[in-house]
Amino acid sequence: MPARLNENTELTMPLRNLLSIVAGVAIGVWAYFGIVERLNNIETSLMMMEKEVELNSDFRVRWPRGELGSLPADAEQFMLLNHLDTQLEKLVNEVESGSAPFDQQQELTLEWYAQRIADLESQVEELRARR
Repeated sequence: MPARLNENTELTMPLRNLLSIVAGVAIGVWAYFGIVERLNNIETSLMMMEKEVELNSDFRVRWPRGELGSLPADAEQFMLLNHLDTQLEKLVNEVESGSAPFDQQQELTLEWYAQRIADLESQVEELRARR
């Protein structure tokens, strides 16, 4: 004989069983939402890291190309290098053409000899110290 259920059907159960079922459901719901929260935190963190990696990769590629600008120190160094390059070209042209004043050429030669003599003297002193 099949059981007939309707709105007047009574169900008897000990109160401690009912409380344990309610407590089990509450713990299950709490655990579920805890796991969902943890997954949301991890997903948010992952999205932020992916964005940072993307920006870093973009920076790593575009900075050396000069697409993101340059530092003020770099601009100053470029100006100094250009100035030194210009000065070197002038000196090379003067030396090659022989148009440099005799005093400048003589001074450069004497400075080179003075440096060479100082180097040789220091080597001699080292050799004397080893004896």
